[in-house]
Amino acid sequence: ASPITIEERRLRDKKHLNDITAARLPPLHHSPAKLLSIEESIAIQIQQKESYEEMQAKLAAQKLAERLNIKMLRFEPEGEASMQYREVRDED
Repeated sequence: ASPITIEERRLRDKKHLNDITAARLPPLHHSPAKLLSIEESIAIQIQQKESYEEMQAKLAAQKLAERLNIKMLRFEPEGEASMQYREVRDED
């Protein structure tokens, strides 16, 4: 038996894998991983943590408002509602 080359063996294994499964690796859409300094990594983690906590706080407030049946309405003290209480005076 003659030894097969590495390339031939890779092709044979790939063909065999194609016969076994239809699963394929997804195409690489993003750039490969890059190395970050510790400072950059910490800054990114802090930013992600802050945005996560902000999102959690908004979600908690929304759930609490739904549970307590609170309706958030706009408040305009100088708007249309305040005009209803003003006295009407004649300029004469």
